[in-house]
Amino acid sequence: MSRIVPAEEFDLIEQMISDHPEGIGISALEKALSLHLPKTLNRRTLQRRLERLLADKRITTEGESIALVYKRAPSADITADPLVEESSIGGEAEIYVPVSPEGGIIRDLVRQPLMRRKPVGYQRSFLEEYEPGVTFYLSESLRVQFHEMGRTSAGERPAGTYARGILNRLLIDLSWASSRLEGNTYNRLDTQNLIEFGQVAEGKDLQETQMILNHKAAIEMLIEEADQIEFNPFTFRNLHAILSENLLHDENACGRLRRRAVDISGSVFHPLAMPQVLEDCFHLLLQKASAIPDPFEQAFFVMVQLPYLQPFEDVNKRVSRLGANIPLIRNNLCPLSFVDVPEQAYIDGTLAVYEFNQIDLLRDVFSWAYERSCQRYLAITLTMAKPDPLRIRYRETLILVVQAIVRNRKIPSAQNVLRLADELVPEKDQEVFVKMALEALQRIHEGSVARFRLKLSDFQAWKPIRDQQHKPALD
Repeated sequence: MSRIVPAEEFDLIEQMISDHPEGIGISALEKALSLHLPKTLNRRTLQRRLERLLADKRITTEGESIALVYKRAPSADITADPLVEESSIGGEAEIYVPVSPEGGIIRDLVRQPLMRRKPVGYQRSFLEEYEPGVTFYLSESLRVQFHEMGRTSAGERPAGTYARGILNRLLIDLSWASSRLEGNTYNRLDTQNLIEFGQVAEGKDLQETQMILNHKAAIEMLIEEADQIEFNPFTFRNLHAILSENLLHDENACGRLRRRAVDISGSVFHPLAMPQVLEDCFHLLLQKASAIPDPFEQAFFVMVQLPYLQPFEDVNKRVSRLGANIPLIRNNLCPLSFVDVPEQAYIDGTLAVYEFNQIDLLRDVFSWAYERSCQRYLAITLTMAKPDPLRIRYRETLILVVQAIVRNRKIPSAQNVLRLADELVPEKDQEVFVKMALEALQRIHEGSVARFRLKLSDFQAWKPIRDQQHKPALD
């Protein structure tokens, strides 16, 4: 049985060190901690705690050997690195996120054996008692913190501007990370090769490949339609249809609310079984989400309530993770990619909602994950070149031209592109536009058709025409 190192234990050690600006040696620290902990840490355990704090850059050292002292790092802030869960058997470690005291309590409850957890059903009151603008899952201070972390330079520009600027990176990150939380074994490089080049990883199950491609298509839909997507049944049913394509036993279940009972493996929670009640709750859930004034509260509300309702036969958590990004994309805030989120922490947080209607642990996961995402994309945007203004200006025109070439089975030639763009693009920009369109037509593959709002069947029918163009002529 493993034991999670409480976040407050690390905080206490850091605080003890902070109380000694001149530095404190390990013997003195050991003695000081004994006055505050119910059980004294042995020397080796304390050393491991200190090593972790050093790795997280929360503390520093000064001196050597017996003169070595520990000091608080000058710029020590709350770390975004996961803490380590120590095992009492074998010394193995499990990565986990920092948890609040409330989160720690509920985590221990959901980690009890199934036989010790009381079976429960869906509690409609958990949804009905939430009042948008009055009830808040996220505290005001936390929401303010998220707004500070997630603010981007695209703040007042059209919806989706920031997400489009990091599109390629976001497609890879979110497709990979969200799929990984479902047990997908694609690594990030495999995901990148699949998304950018249509290259399927060797030895992988076809369902894993399909899951990645579905994520990619769904993300592209959210970004392309950023000014139109809303918290309504149309958006979420279509989001489910894309994410579940070719993954359900019953193809007719894609994009449709379930009509039968489902079970949750590894849980004592039994979701709603009555279709009419489920439909009523689904509409109520989206109405409440739409009325929430804060985008981060909206995001977290969807992560809590939608998997809890289980409106679809499967793929509910995936829908909730991408749905959580809707208000962030629309408001040009940093997206939530779920990169590096420990699977067990996410599972525990979700189970806490299912079985106890407790959100504290999932909120800990959400908070850590969003801080991680912000750090990642801030670093990326600082190194990114400025977007080509012509690509932004003619983005919709490019989509229309690519659609026309593909759907009408035209050869991807400069003449055909120019014929279509002649009335849409001023003469001074036509040469550059033609080059841009031809590059897009050469790069498009099965995994990127959704970016141009094309059907896979359209692309497959046109692809031989493009391929024939590049075959050497016979003597």
